[in-house]
Amino acid sequence: MADSDKAKELGKADRDIVALGIATASIILFVTAGGQVVPDAVLAIMGKGVGPDKLLANAMLLNIVLLVFGWRRYRELTDEIAERRKAEECARRLAEIDPLTGCLNRRSMAERTAELCDKAAASNRAVAYAMIDLDDFKRVNDVNGHAAGDGMLVQIAQRLQQCLPENALLARLGGDEFAIVTMFDPAHREHIDDLISRIYDATGALAASSGPVIGTTLSIGVAAVESGGSPQDSKINVQTLMHHADIAMYHAKKQGKDRYSWFEPSMVSELRMRHELEASIRYGIAAGEFVPYYEQQIDLETGELVGFEMLARWESPKLGLTLPEVFIPIAEEMGVIGDLSEGLMIQAFADARNWDPALTLAVNISPIQLRDPWFAEKILKLLVMHNFPPQRLEIEITESCMLDNVAMVRSMIENLRTQGIRISLDDFGAGYSTLEQLRALPFDRLKIDRSFIAEVRSPHSSTKIVDAIISLGNGLKLPITAEGIEDEQILERLKSMGNLKGQGYYYGHPETAAQVHERLTNSGRLASSGPSPDHGRGPGIVSAHDLGVGEQPMTASGRA
Repeated sequence: MADSDKAKELGKADRDIVALGIATASIILFVTAGGQVVPDAVLAIMGKGVGPDKLLANAMLLNIVLLVFGWRRYRELTDEIAERRKAEECARRLAEIDPLTGCLNRRSMAERTAELCDKAAASNRAVAYAMIDLDDFKRVNDVNGHAAGDGMLVQIAQRLQQCLPENALLARLGGDEFAIVTMFDPAHREHIDDLISRIYDATGALAASSGPVIGTTLSIGVAAVESGGSPQDSKINVQTLMHHADIAMYHAKKQGKDRYSWFEPSMVSELRMRHELEASIRYGIAAGEFVPYYEQQIDLETGELVGFEMLARWESPKLGLTLPEVFIPIAEEMGVIGDLSEGLMIQAFADARNWDPALTLAVNISPIQLRDPWFAEKILKLLVMHNFPPQRLEIEITESCMLDNVAMVRSMIENLRTQGIRISLDDFGAGYSTLEQLRALPFDRLKIDRSFIAEVRSPHSSTKIVDAIISLGNGLKLPITAEGIEDEQILERLKSMGNLKGQGYYYGHPETAAQVHERLTNSGRLASSGPSPDHGRGPGIVSAHDLGVGEQPMTASGRA
């Protein structure tokens, strides 16, 4: 029933015909009967009469009863109507207001936005819709508890409200997502930029209910509907406005979070391409389009091949051979990185069983995978199912893996090492490791990030960072692997720094399983004369640049 219909029903109850009729009849009877009974009763009391007529007296007494009944019914009806109105108001509030923050909710925000757009069109003003999402809010709940998360949302809502101009709308659309709608002068779009800046200043750090300050960042997408001088549409489509703001917010997140973006039409095609990539990745995992490539790992002192690092490649029928920088970040966001990595490891275990048993296999692991408390058990199950010796496997994790839950990561590492698997800290120096973490977590090897190795090419360049990492490794009794050896100058300088293991394009580009099989056959490093793997190279490699996807650091089972 609509709100207007409910109001009509309550109005009818206010003017109850029955109660009104009883009250009117009672008053008429009381006046008629009382006009005769009362004077006769008074005369009788004074001894001057015989008293009132019994029938009229009874009628007057009945009339009094009717008056009392009518009054009580009226009072009860009035109380009931008040309670119903109170309940209706509460229901309306619950239907329109978010109970946690007191902001509008998604349903009422759409209605109010349409009303604001109508007002803006009538006054030749523009409307801006800002979609606000808290970055990594799940981590706040996981680390500090849901009570702290709720308190943070309340504070965010309060600070957003303080930043808003008069007549602006604020809503919590759900979870950690808020929305702001406000009118502005279309000739001064910078006013919205100023508003967003104030929002960032106001929400930089929030105090949790238990005391500590919780840092938070926001990703904001802004879309506008112009009116007056540059109308986009005579009829404002609120759903389209919200959708455009959501696309802009997603774009801000993809650009690195903690920033805002205005909607641009090109974002729609970019998002469409993203959805197509997601669909292709899901299909590719099921169809076995993701295959392992292998990069040689060499003992720098002897020049002997000691193992391979598995790298992910996507042999896409549409895109060709695609580098991991394109699909790994998307697979992580989609939540399918575990399935993708598991499929690659199964293929790599089958390939490596035919190699010399002295050759090791290194596999990169995504930080997303280490959030799974059963990750270690899944790795051990794969080794058993595919009969691969754990002593030949080396798991490589990046420094960012230690940011989420050091205690859980330590437990996983210890579990894997107990079974003979070695653990390497990948890209060391480029992340957030501390000496305390290195001492607390039982790593077996450090891998120096390639950005530092590139600096040792020139004889006159400083090698202090590389020297310091090697000294640290020696002090902790951790062997060192140098990534990114591109030429002989780098190789010779690294040889002078100690007994290291290295890898890079100087020794050749990553190879398919079939190419590795051929290499090992020629050097007599095969364990058996098993069938040659049939992993061929595609016609061309597709990079992130080719697809217009921004480069991101590799932290999963794949490296460029």
